[in-house]
Amino acid sequence: MDNSAQQQIIGFLQVGGPVVWILMGFSVVALTIVLMKLWQFASIRAESRNTVDIALIAWRNNNAVEALELLDEKRPVDFLVGFSIRSLQVANMDVALIREEVERLAMSKLNQLRSYLRPLEIIASLSPLLGLLGTVLGMITAFQQMEGAGNQVDPSVLSGGIWQALLTTAVGLAVAIPVVTMHSWLERKVERISNLINDAVTQVFTCEEAERLVTKAAKEVLHAA
Repeated sequence: MDNSAQQQIIGFLQVGGPVVWILMGFSVVALTIVLMKLWQFASIRAESRNTVDIALIAWRNNNAVEALELLDEKRPVDFLVGFSIRSLQVANMDVALIREEVERLAMSKLNQLRSYLRPLEIIASLSPLLGLLGTVLGMITAFQQMEGAGNQVDPSVLSGGIWQALLTTAVGLAVAIPVVTMHSWLERKVERISNLINDAVTQVFTCEEAERLVTKAAKEVLHAA
């Protein structure tokens, strides 16, 4: 970036005043959150279900050991499928309790994926409002200068005050639009992961192997009684 561009940016910040500085701070925070969330989703590959599909095939073929070995439990879907399979293999655990615990763990995993999305939503909502506030304050200042000039009003002074006032609205929208887009995209990713979890865990509980283990557990409970 050359000196003229830097001076222009500094000039915009000075003209916009504290509102533009606050919006710039919002943009830095939003960018940090987006990069962090992208790294989080990329590192765990939460939407990938290749290993889950292969593991479910092994589970349906009554091969729980192979199914567990195939799962990569750093991923939330794999972890919950593995937890469900291991829990069903424990003879003294009730299926309803297993489902409740899986639901609790699923909510915990989804909340981790939703972390810091709320601040993005707040930034997206506040940025255009702050920009509008800066514009209103700038317009008030421009009209005060116009009033003070009396009959000697210079149109260039008024137009200069107006464009300076509108600058904050433009900055507010420039911050809000990409933040809204990224927030919606990240929320949609979490929704897809939630649907994947629901689908995969349901397949664990509805296959014949699960029914066999549940029946076996019920017989062992009756025998113990």
